[in-house]
Amino acid sequence: MTSPEYGETWVYESLVGTIPGVDVSPRMAVVGQFLGFEAAILAVAIVYDLPGAVLPGTVAVVVATIGSWLMVRFSRAVRELPTPAGYRRLLFGSSIDVVLGVLAFVTLVTYLFVADPGWSEQPLVADLFGADPPPVAIWLALLVLWDVVYRIGTCWWASLVGLWRALVYEFDPQSTRRYRRADAMNVAFATVQLLFVPFVVDHPLLLFALGGHVVAVVAVTSLSTILQ
Repeated sequence: MTSPEYGETWVYESLVGTIPGVDVSPRMAVVGQFLGFEAAILAVAIVYDLPGAVLPGTVAVVVATIGSWLMVRFSRAVRELPTPAGYRRLLFGSSIDVVLGVLAFVTLVTYLFVADPGWSEQPLVADLFGADPPPVAIWLALLVLWDVVYRIGTCWWASLVGLWRALVYEFDPQSTRRYRRADAMNVAFATVQLLFVPFVVDHPLLLFALGGHVVAVVAVTSLSTILQ
């Protein structure tokens, strides 16, 4: 296994590995992520009497936690393979995953606070947090949403780079099978995001975006599997 060099890691991995005085295993970091966010959601729901926000918030934390776990598994699987330097740098060191995550997050925030209130009789934010939502609840919700959306951006980027890898590089049959198993983790994470469907079923644009994202990841990964 090739150990990651500085600048050749997911941003999530870099944060976990560079916090001063913190030295935890990836598994403990994922467990801590879930427990920390879930405790915050329950505390805010109790303090501000927001029982309707607990279930969607918990689902978001579960999706983000699964995303973190799969990111770690994916990166470990790739580094255990004979990874071409160009593919490794593009996948881990380009920071395009962050750019895609930021674009998706800004688009989502614009929809939630500008477009949705003008289009829907019951905007999603008001449905979850009331007509006058507590600022702390919105702050926490945006933090959790960023956690989810960043991992969605990473999922996009891993799928696209996987397609590029399939077009540019050739591997022996055993390595090819292992790359396919690694790529399948992206499909698994995209599929897990369908847990959000019950909460956006009355919001066609969000439902379309979620479904389109899952279909796109499955299609790109399937194509890279065929070409590889």
